[in-house]
Amino acid sequence: MKKLIQFLLPVFIMVVSVSLLKAQTDTVRIQTSAVCKTCKRTIESDLSFEKGVKKSELDLDTKIVTVIYDSKKTSSEKIRLAITKSGYDADSLPKDPKAFRRLPDCCKNPELEKH
Repeated sequence: MKKLIQFLLPVFIMVVSVSLLKAQTDTVRIQTSAVCKTCKRTIESDLSFEKGVKKSELDLDTKIVTVIYDSKKTSSEKIRLAITKSGYDADSLPKDPKAFRRLPDCCKNPELEKH
């Protein structure tokens, strides 16, 4: 019985640890002002450098970026702010004008300049 407990205790601790690690991961979907493949590359690349971001994927048809992140290291608001600093709108947050001016011409849809 003692050997069984010695074997099961580390397994139990490992299962609980993995469960706790998974609990830290969260997902957010953010509406952007992206318009082309260059926008997609820019947003996904910039987000890959954000602390806590595990994965990001922009759907150009919907202009929604889905971000999987560690909620202990960052927040959805910090992710939105990072997108604005890349030159794009992020939900209700407006893009940073200086960052927008640095974007390639293909990313500067004339409608976006009204914002």
